[in-house]
Amino acid sequence: MSYENVTPAATTAARTLFRAALGGVLVAHGSQKLFGWFGGGGIEETSKGMAAMGFHPAKTSAMLAGLGEAGAGLALALGFATPAAGAAAATTMGVAASVHAPNGFFAMEGGLEYPAVLGLAAASFAIGGPGRVSLDALTGHALDRPWMRAVAVSAIPVAIGIQVYRRRQALSADNTTAASGDAALDGGSPEPA
Repeated sequence: MSYENVTPAATTAARTLFRAALGGVLVAHGSQKLFGWFGGGGIEETSKGMAAMGFHPAKTSAMLAGLGEAGAGLALALGFATPAAGAAAATTMGVAASVHAPNGFFAMEGGLEYPAVLGLAAASFAIGGPGRVSLDALTGHALDRPWMRAVAVSAIPVAIGIQVYRRRQALSADNTTAASGDAALDGGSPEPA
């Protein structure tokens, strides 16, 4: 006797609802960065924030973050090219989580909770696919093959690692430049004694 009481139709409905909701949240979040919608700063303000966080070039970083959220979110909502969309969203949110990590876990304290959950949810669709109610299913999964899922999921940690490394290098260079400038203003040498 099976204790499974969830029907395939219920599973399909739940998967579709979750994918569409996740995609919608990502579209809204990215639209803040790209267009200034929903109280966001648009590209110019997002670029300033990116520069302050150590992402260079700042405007390119702002555009990529916005597209990684809004573009990938729209594709996820529609269930289109799901491995690539899930990987792009997961990478963008993984990098965002790394920025928030020094503040701890909880979102209320500026922690990584929110971007981490969004990234893990996006990665789950990159792994498991969009489900039966999707553009991928409608197109015969032309852009959602098992090998594409494997490549996409494998690329997520690599892409996050590269971005985190580049940010750390930029922050280190910014700190070195600031220390040199402070030493010059004090009339001293930038080299430690």
